[in-house]
Amino acid sequence: MDSDSGELSEGELSPGQESFNSKSLALQAQKKILSKMATMVVANLLTDDTSSEILDELYKVSREYTKNKKEAHKIVKDVIKIALKIGILYRNHQFSPEELETVDRFKKKMNQAAMTVVSFHEVDYTFDRNILSELLLECKDLLHELVENHLTARSHGRIDHVFNHFADVEFLSVLYSPSEEYRLYLRKICEGINKLLDEGVL
Repeated sequence: MDSDSGELSEGELSPGQESFNSKSLALQAQKKILSKMATMVVANLLTDDTSSEILDELYKVSREYTKNKKEAHKIVKDVIKIALKIGILYRNHQFSPEELETVDRFKKKMNQAAMTVVSFHEVDYTFDRNILSELLLECKDLLHELVENHLTARSHGRIDHVFNHFADVEFLSVLYSPSEEYRLYLRKICEGINKLLDEGVL
């Protein structure tokens, strides 16, 4: 799916391939079409108003914290790429029964993390950066376990990049600080998370 994955374009011959193989070409084209269709389905889920609003706020708060637009953009881009790839695997029934159990454990852990994010925001003096960081790092470990047999080291690197950023205790401390700017980002993130929790998405 990545543009840098080195896939051949339609009709292009791989090195050493001397004869034209229509079946191989048809299969390749079919895989590309199916991949694009699956990407569109999952992308539609990510581009609903609530999810896109949360991603926008995560970008802004990451940009503010890192003082680096390029890095903030890469973090959010990695979130989207991970979600797309896992969504496609799930919708194409690529996970084993054991891996589906990991999916359920991940969903429960993400739900717990999401509710904790909101609770720490809504209830004064309850914020504990270590508890939230630990929950997010547990989510990270479950994702690594889930995609172990499906995705490349590059995707594992993206998972680390995203979760190590958002689970960083210094980042969390700043996000929950009294700073008016960060409080605004956090409020909007929590409003979005509450909507997803109400809708049963999280």
